[in-house]
Amino acid sequence: MGFGDYPKEYNPAVHGPYDPARFYGKVDTPFAQLKLNEVGSWFSRRNKSPQAFSGACSRAFWRWQHKYMLPKRNTMAPFYQLVVAGMGFFYVINYGRIQQHKNAKYH
Repeated sequence: MGFGDYPKEYNPAVHGPYDPARFYGKVDTPFAQLKLNEVGSWFSRRNKSPQAFSGACSRAFWRWQHKYMLPKRNTMAPFYQLVVAGMGFFYVINYGRIQQHKNAKYH
């Protein structure tokens, strides 16, 4: 699988049109349905490569796009989400400067 190619598990005859928000690999038990003793084996079955991580991020992005940005009549929700994410990001990168301005009681 190279950059920009379809996943190797994707078969147009079986799956139909390609959907970037769908995982075409082998179906596994969802994390929410695991018992506590199955968590270790579930994590060991995960593909931990950088390509798998970038694919998961891409699928999450496209699911967000399909749910919030691409509907015919969308709301202001995606813009508010981006504003809150930006506020959180800038809080994290400026935390060192914010931390130095704590109120202190001098006596």
